[in-house]
Amino acid sequence: MRVDSSPLFSELQSMAGEMKTGGIANDIAPANNPLGSSSVNSDFGDLLKDAINNVNGLQSNANDLRTRFDLGDRSVGIGDVMIAAQKSSVAFDATVQVRNKLVEAYKEIMSMPV
Repeated sequence: MRVDSSPLFSELQSMAGEMKTGGIANDIAPANNPLGSSSVNSDFGDLLKDAINNVNGLQSNANDLRTRFDLGDRSVGIGDVMIAAQKSSVAFDATVQVRNKLVEAYKEIMSMPV
């Protein structure tokens, strides 16, 4: 069995070229600005806002399904309600864990000597 590595090598080269010209390289803060650019900061804020809105949407969906099931809507099954509730619970727990890690990192940074 013969393995031809040239397609793999060319794919790796194209990926490396993408990293140099666009991809991840644009997201890294410049060396003369250690705190990063304002666009990086706003992107993180937007990402955090979107994550919280996603958790809120999952919780709203679970509550809506639960209410419809309680009112006797036959198009909503108990399985749908339980799955939606578990999805929202897992998403909320993950958000709380991220918040705890951010607070922990903030406290650690604030306690560093200057």
